[in-house]
Amino acid sequence: MNPFLTPYKTKFATIPFSKIELAHYAAGIEEGIIQAKKEIDEIAQNKVSANFANTIVALELTGEILDRVTNAFFNLNSAETSAEMQEIAQQISPLLTDYKNDVMMHKGLFERVKAVHAQAQDGLTAEEQMLLDKTYKSFVRNGANLNEAQQNELRDIDTTLAKLSLKFGEHVLLESNAYQLYIEDEKDLDGLPDGVKEAAAMGAEQHGEKGKWLFTLDYPSYIPFMTYSTVRELRERFYKAFSSKAFSNNENDNKEIVKELATLRHKRALLLGFDSHADFVLAERMAKNRLTVQDFLDDIERKALPFAKKEFDTLTKYANQMDGLTELKKWDGAYYAEKLKKEKFNIDDELLRPYFELSKVISGVFTTATKLFGLSFQKIDDIEVYHEDVQTYEVLDHNGNHLAVFYADFFPRPGKRQGAWMTSFRSQKKVNHKDQRPHISIVCNFTKPTETTPSLLTFNEVTTLFHEFGHALHGMLANGQFASLSGTSVYWDFVELPSQLMENWCYEKACLDQFAKHYQTNEPIPQTYIERIKDSANFMSGMATVRQISLGKIDMGWHSAAIDNNIDVKEYEAALVDGLDFYPEVKEACTSTSFSHIFQGGYSSGYYSYKWAEVLDADAFEAFKDAGIFDKEVATRFKENILSAGGAEHPSILYKRFRGRDANPDALLRRAGLVSAK
Repeated sequence: MNPFLTPYKTKFATIPFSKIELAHYAAGIEEGIIQAKKEIDEIAQNKVSANFANTIVALELTGEILDRVTNAFFNLNSAETSAEMQEIAQQISPLLTDYKNDVMMHKGLFERVKAVHAQAQDGLTAEEQMLLDKTYKSFVRNGANLNEAQQNELRDIDTTLAKLSLKFGEHVLLESNAYQLYIEDEKDLDGLPDGVKEAAAMGAEQHGEKGKWLFTLDYPSYIPFMTYSTVRELRERFYKAFSSKAFSNNENDNKEIVKELATLRHKRALLLGFDSHADFVLAERMAKNRLTVQDFLDDIERKALPFAKKEFDTLTKYANQMDGLTELKKWDGAYYAEKLKKEKFNIDDELLRPYFELSKVISGVFTTATKLFGLSFQKIDDIEVYHEDVQTYEVLDHNGNHLAVFYADFFPRPGKRQGAWMTSFRSQKKVNHKDQRPHISIVCNFTKPTETTPSLLTFNEVTTLFHEFGHALHGMLANGQFASLSGTSVYWDFVELPSQLMENWCYEKACLDQFAKHYQTNEPIPQTYIERIKDSANFMSGMATVRQISLGKIDMGWHSAAIDNNIDVKEYEAALVDGLDFYPEVKEACTSTSFSHIFQGGYSSGYYSYKWAEVLDADAFEAFKDAGIFDKEVATRFKENILSAGGAEHPSILYKRFRGRDANPDALLRRAGLVSAK
């Protein structure tokens, strides 16, 4: 029996992972498409005149089986994939693309949607009006107004884009998993912390290489090595391996895929009447158009660049004084920055790491959510998970009512892509006066425990956990009517506000005191350490800001104009960031070929969103700072107007309702130390 074909008979209707066989995915997709098309035809052929309920809401509620299958499959294809799953992804991707196009180009259905959109809708709520507008636009933006020949062309483009995006991600994962740096001579471990060496030894032993040390391109392995290893030649080799992923002229090379993705996206935008893919995407963003984004990035660049140049000069001089380096290379940056930071602020990751045991950080982020929003989290062990590392919790509101199921998956493994993200296995929505509560997941790649030491996080990993948990709160606290507008279903340049806002608490004593306790002695983190964390918060912030701007410009460069298929990917990328990279060129390195955010994820023409949302989060946190970081009144306003509201109204309306005004861009610059404090 295919578990996807009927509602789950499990606790909280969670996914019965153990009952899912690989064959169930494609079969479930095929049956789901059949059922959804029947539902679509019933709406289109309804003899009753089109209205909001029998057309827009009815359409919103179609495809229940498809939702069940795709929510399970695509989440696991990122967090617990295999060669077999990737083959299935290539198999089902064109089926889903064809189905989407069949719906968006269904003439009878579109006529009814168009009719409802043309009617006076005085009786609709703001959320219902948003659903109507979004539904109508989705048809127009996916070819409903094109002629048959143009629609067929669009179908071909969409099918190819879906396959290429999957292939891009597969190549990056294969490249990441393929590289292994084995160290046999212990002197080559010089500078590395004991915990890092122990983890590397354990990794080698698990691969049958006892007595050696294994380092991989997973962040918990790669970042500490680049930060602490004194062996410059190994840092160089490791950096080149990391930065050349899918750029090595082998079977996993992504250069042609990058150009083809950019070209097809541009072609698709022109077909739909837009000047570029960026213009197409940004028409449904807060920024509205690419000129706004370009001006936004240019403005921050102009303010941050002098600071960044000064920081780079300082770092170069420091490396020269310390080791006689005449030229700082890419593989030197993290190493000397960490040395300088420790010398300047008497702080580094290894000093702080013992105070950030993962279990305590989890408890701390839960306590923060309790103080702000009245939530509680109860660990549950009687629902199924897709991997033994995954932890599960029931989320309750302040009255003890069920709010959500929360999955947490923290450690790297071969079947998991790099980075950290939040997703959902089930969205929140209200049907027939019943509130379907969400199933939310965060997936990270943190430092694993060893035989002698629990998982101890770097401070950056702590902020990552708070960041992803902010996204999770957006999902958990969703209180919308419609799944397509619920939780994180908001404008892309607004979705990072809750996540980036949560990071701010990591720098506050009142928050750190809740969980930052030594894993061996349970002693609280010393006040002097907290002061050093705050003092060092803006260390190299100019260079970090310019790095983010450069990534935003690479993204916009690929998506703002037609791409010449004869261009050299690396040369094109270099031209986009000219003047923003202070290091000498590394011929083996290329960002675009492994830039999964924009070529596999949903951030094409949207990478600027991180900086855009930073403006919002810096301004929002000033409201908490002014009232007290756990102030209930401010937290309630944020919960009701941002977290629970989802995409029910335009983000600018929601933000203004929370803050009482538009965001002040100077808040970001003040926090980063790039302008004087107010």
